[in-house]
Amino acid sequence: PEAGNNGGQVVVQGSDNDVLKNEVSITGKYLSYKKFIPIPKKRRLAKNGRFLEINGATGNNLNNVNLKIPLGSFTCVTGVSGSGKSTLILQTLYNALNLTLNNNKSRKIPKPFKGFKGTELIDKVIDIDQSPIGRTPRSNPATYTGAFGPIRDWFTGLPESKNRGYKPGRFSFNVKGGRCEACEGDGVITYEMHFLPDVYITCDECKGTRYNRETLEIKFKEKSIADVLSMTVDEGCDFFENISNIRTKLLTLKKVGLGYIRIGQQATTLSGGEAQRIKLAKELSKRSTGRTMYILDEPTTGLHQHDIKKLLEILHTFVSLGNSVVVIEHNLDVIKTADYIVDMGPEGGIKGGNIIAEGKPEEICDNKVSYTGKFLKNILLKKFKKIA
Repeated sequence: PEAGNNGGQVVVQGSDNDVLKNEVSITGKYLSYKKFIPIPKKRRLAKNGRFLEINGATGNNLNNVNLKIPLGSFTCVTGVSGSGKSTLILQTLYNALNLTLNNNKSRKIPKPFKGFKGTELIDKVIDIDQSPIGRTPRSNPATYTGAFGPIRDWFTGLPESKNRGYKPGRFSFNVKGGRCEACEGDGVITYEMHFLPDVYITCDECKGTRYNRETLEIKFKEKSIADVLSMTVDEGCDFFENISNIRTKLLTLKKVGLGYIRIGQQATTLSGGEAQRIKLAKELSKRSTGRTMYILDEPTTGLHQHDIKKLLEILHTFVSLGNSVVVIEHNLDVIKTADYIVDMGPEGGIKGGNIIAEGKPEEICDNKVSYTGKFLKNILLKKFKKIA
C-alpha cells in the first residue's frame, strides 16, 4: 500500500465504491476524505510588511508586468497554460535574482524588466526542480545529502580499520584502493546504447556492492559499508540511532517522506519526485538564515496526494523559518494552502501575460475574471473542507 519495501502489491481494483470502502488503500482514504490536505487556519502576511518587487517585465508575452512577492510567505503563481507564469518567475525573477545575488555574468540573462526592489532582503535564491541528483550510478542520496562522509569516517575509525591503516578514501567508490576496480565503484557495468537509454548490468566481480573483499571485511554491528548503503533510510536511522551526525542527515530524508529509499540507491533509479525531495532534504539539513527564496515549478507533477501532503509540510516548514517559497502550480490542493496567490492570464499566449488577480486565496475567489478563483471557490466553500 505504501512505497518501496512496503509497496509492490495491488491493494484494490474495481469500481470507485470498491476503492472508497477499502481500508488499506491510501487513495481510497483521500477520496473518502478520511485523509485530506488541510486549509490553514490563517494566512501569513508579508514578514515586516516587506515585499520583493520586479517592475516592467516584458519578456515573451508579458505586458509590462509589475510583480510583488511577500517575503516570509508561501506564494502560488497560477494561471492557464501559456499565461506567462514561467516567463515571469523562472526566466525573469529567478534569473534576475541569481545574477544579482551571485554577481556572476555567466548566469542566464533574465528576460527584460525595468526595476527591482527588495533584493537586499534576500541572501540566497534556490530553484528546486525534478532534474536528477546525478547522472551516473555512483551518485546516490547519501553522497548528495552529505550523509556518506560521516558514514565513511565512522568505518575509518573502527579498530580493525585502524589496525590495517585504512584512510577515508578506502571506503570511497570514487578513488582506487577500496572500490571494486572491475566496475570502478559503480556496482554495475554500463552499456551505452547510443539511440536508446543506457543498460546497467550488475557487476559480476563485486555483485553490486561496489567494494573489494578487503574493504567489506570491515564491519560495524556485523554490517559492512555495502550493507549500510543497501539499508533503507528508515533502517539506517535505527542502525545509527546513537551516532547523531549520521542519524541527523538520514532523518532529513525521512522527514520528506523518503524513508523507504535505499541509502546508497543509484541516482539513475530515482523518479523526478524523489530527486526533488532529496534536494529539499539537503536544504532542510542546512542552517537556515531565514532570508532564502525557494522557487519550484509544478512540484506536484507525478505525485500522489499523500506525497503532496508531505511536500507541503516541508515547504511550509521553510516559510515558518522565515524563508520565502514561490511555487508555480495548477494543483488546487497546493493553491488552497498558499498565503498569497498571483494569478496570471486571463488566457494563454497573446491573450495572457497579465496579472489578473493577486492576494489571499479568499480574495482570488471573488475575482470574476480569474479561472483559478472560480475553481478555488468550490474547494474553499465545500461543506467537507477541513481546517488545520
